[in-house]
Amino acid sequence: MATDSDAAARLIPQRLPAARLGVAVVAELVEIIVTGQLKEGDLLPPEGPLSEHFGVSRTVLRESVKRLEEKGLVIVSQGRGTQVQAPGYWNMLDPVVLSALIDNDESLGVLDELTVVRASLESAMAGAVARSHTADGLRRLENALTAMRESESETDSFRQADVVFHYALMEISGNRLAENIAKHLYKRAVESSRYQGINPPDAVALTLDEHAAIVEAIASGDAAAAERAMHDHIHISWERRRLPDHAPGARPDQAREEVQASE
Repeated sequence: MATDSDAAARLIPQRLPAARLGVAVVAELVEIIVTGQLKEGDLLPPEGPLSEHFGVSRTVLRESVKRLEEKGLVIVSQGRGTQVQAPGYWNMLDPVVLSALIDNDESLGVLDELTVVRASLESAMAGAVARSHTADGLRRLENALTAMRESESETDSFRQADVVFHYALMEISGNRLAENIAKHLYKRAVESSRYQGINPPDAVALTLDEHAAIVEAIASGDAAAAERAMHDHIHISWERRRLPDHAPGARPDQAREEVQASE
């Protein structure tokens, strides 16, 4: 049910005119929607009060609402107003939407979901590389792994080398759609302190072993092993880093094992 317009308007903080007003307005409205302050079915406040709250012209506001509609967060209906859409309609790969989701992910649920999607995509790409790759492609992965080993004593350099390894595998796979989606997810995730989490003392050694297993499976042409190694690496490394005040959810295969053990 739609909220009262005045009540909804109070959710919108007042702003002073600033550079790139439209961008700021869009970012603020995206955050209000993805955090649930305005929920599915709620109506945005009328144009007049909303433009006053942001300190922008109606023209700037209309353009901002249009950007929200393009991102799938709202739908504008003649005579009805601007209504918030269900999350299933949101373009969650949009940088502004994805950033708002991750930045406000207090329970880490969004990062859990991101890990599941990323593991599925990258494991499929690892299998594709194992089935078909050139000597240059394999050498590129081996060089990326060497760069990780050489930077293991420097956290920032090691993380960057880790990213380079994953990007290289995505590109070598030849699956442009999977590469594009995975890069969008991964790029934004690694910018989050929550995603970086807290690594145990042996994290670097374990990460190197996991990457080495991926390269070994690819080099031997074992697609199933490459898929499994990549899938396990992404899930296990996330569970390793996950902030301790949020209990990690069991992986589907782990949950099945626990159910079977209890029977």
